[in-house]
Amino acid sequence: MGGDLTDVETTGAWLSREDLESARERLPILYVHAVPVRVDDRGVVTLIGVLLRADSDGSIGQEVVGGRVLYHERIRDALARHIQNDLGPVALPRIPVSPQPIAIAEFFPTPGVTAYHDPRQHAVSLAYIVAVMGDCRPQQDALDLSWVTPEEAAEMATRGEMSGSHGVLVRQALAHVGYPI
Repeated sequence: MGGDLTDVETTGAWLSREDLESARERLPILYVHAVPVRVDDRGVVTLIGVLLRADSDGSIGQEVVGGRVLYHERIRDALARHIQNDLGPVALPRIPVSPQPIAIAEFFPTPGVTAYHDPRQHAVSLAYIVAVMGDCRPQQDALDLSWVTPEEAAEMATRGEMSGSHGVLVRQALAHVGYPI
């Protein structure tokens, strides 16, 4: 006991495409989502980072950072990994010492069960607001990264410009930091 869990090997924890599809048909999958923000010297949110991505069906939409939590991976490590994968290695996220989610989002493959819908699966996501201090650039499957004001983010979320219920997450994040929606 007492070992450093950040050194735990998680690369073998990825499921094959077939195994993932099988699991998605039978189990809720755990995700994390992070709404990346820039803050001023008083900690007030000034900008929100929104990624432009192409979905598997070819449509393009705005999203926040997010992805699956690996077996034997701490939540804070999953957040850091997805932020690095989406925003780059020098994003410099400020993940709290004791991360507490701003929301727990339940995604269902059946529309209308909750405000969150994912046609692929039943998933549960822990959603966070994470300040990033460094240079952010879209990585991997992200096509672009835009920094928008909270007001612009609220408009995008309300107009349905964000895919996969990400607009609901952004509106919850804005409400959490005191912006009217």
